[in-house]
Amino acid sequence: MQPRNMSMSGVVDLAAVKAAGEAKAKAEQTRAQAARQGGTGAVPPSALVIEVDEAGFERDIVQRSAEVPVVIDFWAEWCQPCKQLTPLLERLVTEYNGRLVLAKIDVDANQMLAQQFGVQGIPAVYAVVAGQALPLFQGAAPEPQVRETLDQLVQVAEQRFGLTGLAVDAEGEAPAAAGAVPAGPYDALLEAAVRALDSNDIPGAIQAYKNVLVDDPDNVEAKLGLAQAELLGRVQGMDPQQVRKNAADDPKDVPAQLAAADLDLVGGHVEDAFGRLVDTVRRTAGDDRNAARVRLLELFEVIGSDDPRVIKARGDLARVLF
Repeated sequence: MQPRNMSMSGVVDLAAVKAAGEAKAKAEQTRAQAARQGGTGAVPPSALVIEVDEAGFERDIVQRSAEVPVVIDFWAEWCQPCKQLTPLLERLVTEYNGRLVLAKIDVDANQMLAQQFGVQGIPAVYAVVAGQALPLFQGAAPEPQVRETLDQLVQVAEQRFGLTGLAVDAEGEAPAAAGAVPAGPYDALLEAAVRALDSNDIPGAIQAYKNVLVDDPDNVEAKLGLAQAELLGRVQGMDPQQVRKNAADDPKDVPAQLAAADLDLVGGHVEDAFGRLVDTVRRTAGDDRNAARVRLLELFEVIGSDDPRVIKARGDLARVLF
């Protein structure tokens, strides 16, 4: 389904991604069913977002972090950016369905905890995993950045500490609003996107996938299709020899490394693409580092989160970041 004269060897096709998405959804349903039936350790959704003070820190954060990563939101009532970030964190943590817990700490009422973590300004977000504290970010970051950071945290917790989270008992959840229409199906839009890719209409394919994601942001097939289409759009018109020469001549040239990584992936050299970007993250800082990290996460989407090469590269990235 790729444009002519462009190899996508090594990239997962949409049919495989659709099957993987269905399998993931089935696994989630099984996990939720087990929780509803009183599975061991099942917690209500309300237990995923808690307020913590100094008296409860050891129990609610340190001990709990042996079961699930605990994200800590340092906030205060007078902090306007906190009023933007905290609701976002609450929503995202709930979406992770037991793979994260959010602990909210009021810095005015718990100054000692803020000092122990070295909080210099708020909002400030940390995590505790298996008793180890990790700084995540400071300030009211945009949702994509927050989501990517939480994805990385979940990956670190699973790979390095074997933490798979908590079972969530969904009983008592509010019923869907009357007349609500379930998302999808999106077969027609997805087929239109594939046809656009086949006809080398990259902008058309990108728009078709985005149309699906407007209504269904977690649609696995559309997310991966969009990542593929955007990758193909980036490499169109590139001079491969010049791109590779630029990257080899200056390893600190981040745009050159990003372009070379794109070419590596399109050519089927998946490990080379991932390794190049992990090295770029390691040797850079600030905006350059973030650009390399974000591009690596985008390429993970192209290959698929369950691919062993992605799992290994996520671990490599986590070791660099944390």
